[in-house]
Amino acid sequence: MTVLPDDGLSLAAEFPDAAHEEWQRLVAGVLRKSGKDVSGAAAEDALATALDDGLAARPLYTARDSAPGTGYPGFAPYVRGSRPLGGWDVRQRHERPEPGRTNEAVLADLENGVTSLWLTVGGPGVPVTGLARALDGVYLDLAAVVLDAGGETPAAARELLRLYEERGVPRDTAHGNLGADPLGLAARTGATADPATDAYLAEAADLARRCHDGYPGLRALTVDALPYHEAGASAAQELGTSLATGVAYLRTLTGAGLTLGGAFGQLEFRYAATADQFLTIAKLRAARRLWARVAEAAGAPESGAQRQHAVTSTVMMTRRDPYVNMLRTTLATLGAGVGGADAVTVLPFDHELGLPDAFARRIARNTSSILLEESHLGRVVDPAGGSWYVERLTAELADAAWAFFQELERAGGQQAALRSGLVGDRIAATWKERGKRLATRREPVTGVSEFPHLAEKPVEREPAPEAPRYEGGLPRVRRDEAYEALRARSDAHLAATGTRPRVFIAALGPASAHTARTAFASNLFQAGGVEPVHDPESVDAATAADAFARSGATVACLCSSDALYEAQAEEVAKALKSAGADQVFLAGRPGERAGVDAYVFAGCDAVAVLSSVLDRMGVAA
Repeated sequence: MTVLPDDGLSLAAEFPDAAHEEWQRLVAGVLRKSGKDVSGAAAEDALATALDDGLAARPLYTARDSAPGTGYPGFAPYVRGSRPLGGWDVRQRHERPEPGRTNEAVLADLENGVTSLWLTVGGPGVPVTGLARALDGVYLDLAAVVLDAGGETPAAARELLRLYEERGVPRDTAHGNLGADPLGLAARTGATADPATDAYLAEAADLARRCHDGYPGLRALTVDALPYHEAGASAAQELGTSLATGVAYLRTLTGAGLTLGGAFGQLEFRYAATADQFLTIAKLRAARRLWARVAEAAGAPESGAQRQHAVTSTVMMTRRDPYVNMLRTTLATLGAGVGGADAVTVLPFDHELGLPDAFARRIARNTSSILLEESHLGRVVDPAGGSWYVERLTAELADAAWAFFQELERAGGQQAALRSGLVGDRIAATWKERGKRLATRREPVTGVSEFPHLAEKPVEREPAPEAPRYEGGLPRVRRDEAYEALRARSDAHLAATGTRPRVFIAALGPASAHTARTAFASNLFQAGGVEPVHDPESVDAATAADAFARSGATVACLCSSDALYEAQAEEVAKALKSAGADQVFLAGRPGERAGVDAYVFAGCDAVAVLSSVLDRMGVAA
């Protein structure tokens, strides 16, 4: 009988320690079997996953992957949280233009778990004059209100402050944010050289002084990084632009007479949370570290706790198969909560389809409620703290973001960098590279570029008021946009002719030989709205022509094993061409085969292939 030493948990005491080098040797052995002759650190590098901003996710992290000290929750450098407690404010967004219907939705949210309100006011949102009706019955001393009013912020802010006074709300119980963000508005509109931006900055400073002097729980300015994220920015670019914007606001506020500490206290930062939960966690932690560094450099280290509002990303949301958005927003909310956001907004799964219905709003608010009340995520402060991967990713992301921030400062600051086009050019280059990954499906979009469902019933929603369109501002991008354009062409063809464009799946041999590539090809063509016709189960040179003629398709795709391609592909391709096939594809590695016009394979440019197929079929763009 073995007697274990009495030292707690020594379950592996009888096993030798595994050295890092030994693990690398084992990895190299596996890689050699797949044709990669590498060894040592090169073997480990071969398994790394490239990220934006020159970063990489490595396959293994150990205690050797050190990171700067994180401190304690609620203390500088605030990496582990701006507060010593967990949990977050459940903040829901309301965009309806009708004050009465907005009020109904607001009250329903507050009665069912929401703790603060984010209201779109002016423009496509609630009119400034309708703010009182929208907030009728709301206990303004309990529910924080955050405004998003764009150029109408000064008027909306004055109206909200008037409501506080009219309803007798004690000034020390008013909480929220007036939402002034002159540079964020300039980024969206392109009006960076417009004197109105400077005037808006002056009005924002006036609001900040008013909040600082009379409303200790109310902030005046929002440093909104969403315009940059929604234009396709990387995580480091999103952080860098937020830092540059925050510093610009500090200069404006201190120049208007606020103390440095008072200026820091008037800012709230808004970031996007995506379904990449680890990157979201690292981004929020890095943002706090960086803002603490700004405060330290400015001479106010005690004011460096960054207040963060995380919003689930619109870039990741899809219009096709929108119910998958529930999964995306759940992962994003998890990342935001674990990352230490002070407030989290979960956008409804149908956000991109129009105005959300009551069911979608319920699911959105319950996403936070379940994570807080059932998963008890708020009971643990910084759950990711101590993870070698998260700590290292946080540090590397902070370094990349600080470098971009310094580039913006060298360009004259955020306003100058927007005006010169530096910000737009950098973000456009990032999105172009990401677009290549989306087009080749190396970054898959479930329900859109992967596992699309052509027969899905569209989700109909009441149209949202059309947002203003600006010339010269940053664009708004979505991951699904290229595929959405293809699917829209297919939908129009269906409406005009009664059928979708079709591709005949010419499977060769038994199911065991063709199933994998049949599924691959069917999936790829459906991503562009092209309906695969796979009937009969398999064909050969003698039966392919008749089967193709019955399919109603104009193009075909051969699917089978490499061995059967060698034996049958050219003859079957010739038969398909004789039956009128305008184009014959082959699912597999490109080669030289008579009768085969093009190849589809993992990593091919699916968008280019599908665009050319629709063009060849005469499907209007």
